[in-house]
Amino acid sequence: MSSMAEKKDVDKDKPITRVLFCGPHFPASQIYTREYLEKYPFIQVDDVPLKQVPDHIGNYDLCVSKNMLFDSNVLSRAKQMKLIMQFGVGLEGIDIDAATKHGIKVARIPGDATGNAASCAEMAIYLTLGLLRKQNEMQISVKQKMLGEPIGETLLGKTVFIMGFGNIGIDLAKRLKPFDVKIIATKRSWPSNSEVLIPKAFPTQNGVLDDLVDEKGSHGDIYEFASKADIVVCCLSMNKETVGILNKPFISSMKKGALLVNIARGGLLDYEAVVQHLESGHLGGLGIDVAWKEPFDPNDPVLKFKNVILTPHVAGVTEHSYRSMAKVCFLSIFLKVT
Repeated sequence: MSSMAEKKDVDKDKPITRVLFCGPHFPASQIYTREYLEKYPFIQVDDVPLKQVPDHIGNYDLCVSKNMLFDSNVLSRAKQMKLIMQFGVGLEGIDIDAATKHGIKVARIPGDATGNAASCAEMAIYLTLGLLRKQNEMQISVKQKMLGEPIGETLLGKTVFIMGFGNIGIDLAKRLKPFDVKIIATKRSWPSNSEVLIPKAFPTQNGVLDDLVDEKGSHGDIYEFASKADIVVCCLSMNKETVGILNKPFISSMKKGALLVNIARGGLLDYEAVVQHLESGHLGGLGIDVAWKEPFDPNDPVLKFKNVILTPHVAGVTEHSYRSMAKVCFLSIFLKVT
């Protein structure tokens, strides 16, 4: 008997580990991860309708979350659950305290290790360019067989405020530099802009040289930085302190006509404030890959504005990042059961 055949026989003797994929969206996450897992007969992969998850979750050993909400009620039913793996970076949908109480470990996939951060950074630039070049109005011109309209704008010489200088913010700054823009950025762990006279006082971040950012500040500087920027790109993680941070005071502090791009989390946006400032003309454009309510309502009044570009939460959904994330997800599951 060959060693491969022996291995298959050994695999057949292993107890079955049941893995549940939870959530109706982001289908490629399950498809790509399943391609790795299906090679192992002792790993069973299932998915059930979202509403039925609480009734079935008690039968599974591991769970891969596709942006499903795991509250204490759902977690209390996961009697044999060992691990919840978030297919992505954000853990705001999982009650970590409740999971810990029930002895369930929670993990996520770092964005810098898979190309996810790079994919999100590229989407931020796509949305920015779409707003500057008036993407929606260009489509109208095409339909009306008009040439030379609309008149767009260029990134050249603009000041871009990167709000949150983590993995996505760093990758965004790297990609923006060749556009000849001024980059200002805030990061909670950095000193306040008012406290620092010499930029080199800031530590190097993840091997990234300080010259990526022209002006740096802390969370307390966001209003000052917003008032200087032509474009604000939000790359913040969402937590109790940042929910609704893109609110009326913040947007009011932005330059009249400045653009706002959000590729982080929809809960960072104050819907009423956004609509109010679009209607008044103070906000020059809105580009979002994440929304206040997901899936996004195609009849939402915000879509009446020509200077709004919406994408369906696909910033990190690229072939490169999803293949890499699926491999990380597979390895996490495989190491847990072998």
